[in-house]
Amino acid sequence: MEIFLQPWPWYTSGVLIAFILFLLFFFGKSFGVSTNLETICTMAGAGKVSSYFNTDWRQRKWSILFIIGIIIGGFISKNYLSSSSEIALNPKTVADLKQELGFENAGKTLVPEEIFSIESISSVKGVSILILAGFLIGFGTRYAGGCTSGHAITGLSSLQLPSLVAVIGFFIGGLLMTWFVLPLIFS
Repeated sequence: MEIFLQPWPWYTSGVLIAFILFLLFFFGKSFGVSTNLETICTMAGAGKVSSYFNTDWRQRKWSILFIIGIIIGGFISKNYLSSSSEIALNPKTVADLKQELGFENAGKTLVPEEIFSIESISSVKGVSILILAGFLIGFGTRYAGGCTSGHAITGLSSLQLPSLVAVIGFFIGGLLMTWFVLPLIFS
């Protein structure tokens, strides 16, 4: 049981992801999560509002099961296979997060309470950030033709140039967010 309670090295995860990707390619499927929102909207009857959702969702029901598996796996991992909630962050990163952004519990939890606590989420600032972030993620996912996992895992492994461009854009956006936007929001 000890092997499941310790973090695995990156190369173990890489091999497992490659194996799953091979299985998906073998069965004619592609890895990605964002299409599930479209599938759920189709299942809920969004085709009555927009012809975009007039698709056969039954062809993608395997993907819904995949998402359910991700949720169940995350729950099991967090509640039964995690030895502690502290994460191993570089001490300099912890000091920078405390000093620059005011994140007092940096490294003690997976997500900072300054962003994800009930008080933060229910404030005007928190609600505004969630609405804007949700819009940008939703718009960006549709505009890029897929989510970060789909482009970075499926697109790059099948040597698609648009996925390479998208992944480079994701990294640039992440760097801009980390170095410029977050300090504006939280300083």
